[in-house]
Amino acid sequence: MIKFILNDKEITTAESPGLVLLDFIRYHKNLKGTKIGCREGDCGACTVLVGELIDGELRYRSATSCLMAIGNANNKHIVTIEGINMSGLNPIQQAMSDEGATQCGFCTPGFVMSLAGFCLSDKEATEKNVIASIDGNICRCTGYKSIERAAILVNELLRNRNTQSSEQYAVKNKLLPEYFLNIKERLQNLIANNPITNNKITNNPITNLGGGTDLYVQKHDTMKDAEINFLFDNKKLKGIFIDGNNCFIGASCTVTDLMESKIIEKYFPHFAQYSKLVSSTPIRNIATLAGNFVNASPIGDFTIFFLSLNTQLILSDGTNKREIALRNFYKGYKSIDKKPEEYIEQFYFPLPDEGTKFNFEKVSKRTHLDIASVNTAMQIKIVGDKISGAIISAGGVFAFPKYLENASNYLSGKNISEENILGAIEMAQKEIAPISDARGSEEYKRLLLSQLIKAHFIVLFPDKILANELI
Repeated sequence: MIKFILNDKEITTAESPGLVLLDFIRYHKNLKGTKIGCREGDCGACTVLVGELIDGELRYRSATSCLMAIGNANNKHIVTIEGINMSGLNPIQQAMSDEGATQCGFCTPGFVMSLAGFCLSDKEATEKNVIASIDGNICRCTGYKSIERAAILVNELLRNRNTQSSEQYAVKNKLLPEYFLNIKERLQNLIANNPITNNKITNNPITNLGGGTDLYVQKHDTMKDAEINFLFDNKKLKGIFIDGNNCFIGASCTVTDLMESKIIEKYFPHFAQYSKLVSSTPIRNIATLAGNFVNASPIGDFTIFFLSLNTQLILSDGTNKREIALRNFYKGYKSIDKKPEEYIEQFYFPLPDEGTKFNFEKVSKRTHLDIASVNTAMQIKIVGDKISGAIISAGGVFAFPKYLENASNYLSGKNISEENILGAIEMAQKEIAPISDARGSEEYKRLLLSQLIKAHFIVLFPDKILANELI
């Protein structure tokens, strides 16, 4: 049985754990405020809040309910638009009304829920942060400026929060209903009485499921009845830590977990900037890194990121473990070196030292919320005035995420110069085999990769490489 709190009510259900939360909310509980839009996590009309206990503290994050299995809602607090209603409009809803931030109204519940999530977060109350909180919501009517003004009004309501807990402040200032103050205790009791969920419902082969942000786009109809091994909340698959000279990351860590990690911030100070190019806040909140690897998309952004770090995967079947380099994990289009019963348990990479530099680049039709036409990452180590080693990876230019071995090896032992950069690009062009598709022609993708490799050097070595001369 799956148990969770839906708004102010405790839910117990024997429904298939693979059923998406959106359908459970609308069709089983008749809460129609959460809208069905794209069913791909792009529009944000189905946004809900997910509250869970992390190390004894209650944390809320926004999520797209169209891609979240109810099995991943177990022992959590799910909040829909109905769950934040009060006797009249709450201040978030009032701000949307005052600024004329709604027209057809279809997207409005999603925007309101994302703003409610910001009110329940520990993010600093700034205009930049509050607007970023609605980066996963699309409106086709207003032109967004009225919504931005409403978001800024909401931000002003949080200016005096200081050290108060977000739930206490939100309730005290009548941003959210009083029942939020009891959720932590109710979740503690729920977890104490519901430690294990039996998810086996069919005789179908077991499907390992992390966040579901890719599987439910591809296989919505089959996932709802699948026999699922839920990995997202497995504590053994969480955590980011350093052991020796390596950084270890649990397979079920999300993109947001990396964005909030002090370790990642220290060694990759521009990581938040890179992440903003990848999906949206509600997707980053539930998308797992291992899922990005296993889905084997030729343009998986974080696969490309970690390929350039010489990442090693630790796979397990529950009993036995083995290691494989991420660069050797891919055998062909959507084909990986993994047995059906295996899952990624952890992955790790050597920590960069002072002489090592890193950069990630991505081009897509839209800057944000879009799939890459071409993406690439480069890690390069400099000793003296020579390159002692380089790793370049690229997506969108081959049948699977590509480690550009020849281009990387070409740079070893050379200095930073226009001639050597062009030489590496020439080697890279011989290693790739892009195809023409909706994201660009073969010729365009070849040009993009060349320009993005140049961008790596322009960004990392501005004192040695002049953009105007190289491009």
